[in-house]
Amino acid sequence: MLYTLLCYNNEDMVFSWTKEEDDAVMARLNVVHERLRKEGKLGPSLRLVPTTAATTVRKSDPPMVLDGPFAETKEQLLGLYVIDVETLDEALEIARDLGRANPGGAYEIRPVRLFLPGETANSKAPSAAAVT
Repeated sequence: MLYTLLCYNNEDMVFSWTKEEDDAVMARLNVVHERLRKEGKLGPSLRLVPTTAATTVRKSDPPMVLDGPFAETKEQLLGLYVIDVETLDEALEIARDLGRANPGGAYEIRPVRLFLPGETANSKAPSAAAVT
């Protein structure tokens, strides 16, 4: 089953790290990344640029485009992972491993529903094996 791990943290803190501090966190995360790659469980992962670069489309009539993010908390979405694991427990363990490597914040875990060309929300969901 595919899960997305959404990485939240205080971006003011994260983006104030020195190059050495950021390199140290990324090195710790890379240990987890490499293990997951070897196990065939890691899909796309990325780090987002700061929210100062964000643009938001408000769902209104007509839609309104605004500069900036509109997070309601002190923590912002800073990145995400797509993982292919059998159970939620396995996804939780990966989130714990990533959390030990990257201090602070939180990982939100959500199952992913991948839509293939021509599929709709009412179509039968493909297995994780069909989308990897």
